[in-house]
Amino acid sequence: MSSVPESLRLQRPVSPLELFYDLVFVFAVSQLSHHLLEHQDWRGAAETAVLLVAVFGTWAYTSYEATLLDIQRDVTRWMVVIVMGLGLFMNAAITHAFDDRAWLFVVPLLLILLFASAVTAAAGRTDVLREHFRRTLVWIAASAPLWITGAAVGPGARLWWWAAAALVDLIGTWLAHPLPQRALSSRELPFDAEHMIERLRLFFIVLLGETVLTAGRVMADAPVDAPSIVATAGVFTALVCLWALYFGGGEDVFRTAVETTADPVRSVRLGVNSAYLVLAALVAMAVGSELVIAHPLGHGSVRLALLLFGGPALYLAATGWFFHATAHGAWTQRLAACAACIAAGAAAIWLPPLASLALLDVILTATAIAVTRAHHTLTRSLQATADA
Repeated sequence: MSSVPESLRLQRPVSPLELFYDLVFVFAVSQLSHHLLEHQDWRGAAETAVLLVAVFGTWAYTSYEATLLDIQRDVTRWMVVIVMGLGLFMNAAITHAFDDRAWLFVVPLLLILLFASAVTAAAGRTDVLREHFRRTLVWIAASAPLWITGAAVGPGARLWWWAAAALVDLIGTWLAHPLPQRALSSRELPFDAEHMIERLRLFFIVLLGETVLTAGRVMADAPVDAPSIVATAGVFTALVCLWALYFGGGEDVFRTAVETTADPVRSVRLGVNSAYLVLAALVAMAVGSELVIAHPLGHGSVRLALLLFGGPALYLAATGWFFHATAHGAWTQRLAACAACIAAGAAAIWLPPLASLALLDVILTATAIAVTRAHHTLTRSLQATADA
């Protein structure tokens, strides 16, 4: 029996304000994809990864804080609106953050992290919650000088400073911001897990939606011929499969696992942690899709193979790890599909892009069918265990 008082066990639907807030990150995903498309080398990939950690970190921080504070409170609503405004400036600077708009990216980023955490540290509903976000502020204070120094130095050294800052922020998020002899005890933390599950679910739809928009934009500029049309249809098929790999019963598995665990905060936190990799996978997939639609009958390359197959492989690995860690099932099929993507990616170096896309569709379609069946079986198993 939980010792959390009934008055603190809030269950709120996702509000229109939170959906409005997510629209800022539709723009962010588009900007990240554009940056990678314009810098298709290892440095460009590293820059995109650093920017992605920073951008998604702001979404994760604010979404957690809005859930913990209760989105119906005025202080929470004002926090979300202010963060949304700052996020618009930050996301607008993404494509030139490593050129002449470093400060336009860093200043809003730090203001978001410091402001949102400070609000929660002051307005949190329990001592445990307020103390946790005071620790969070310590971690942010540790990474802030690295972000600031990176903005102050030249573009060449900026990547190293910002990579170090992003690593500090990422480790803090993954470990729940511990300090020596002070760590989060989340089992009795009042938390609306259903609300945060729905936030993750809707954000995932936003990410897939942006990839659909990317395919549509490229199709609008591509020649109206059979190869381009077939390529667009192939990209759409792949995206439907990626959607089915979670929404084909996966959300039921996640919800049931959270409902039957003694520590729902941990399960949701693992979902947020895996979302960093899912976002990176979908950005890579979006750029690979653009290349295929633009040149469906061109030549294969290492770059295209990494984007087109590396993105889905990362997606499968991240979600496989998440389902293994939270529900202890529906991960072996994903692991096998990840291995198939790696093998197909090696062959894609020599295949025409359209043939590579067809191969990807075969792998993802078979995986979606197998994983959907595994999800339904796993949900029944979890429910039976909970009822026993």
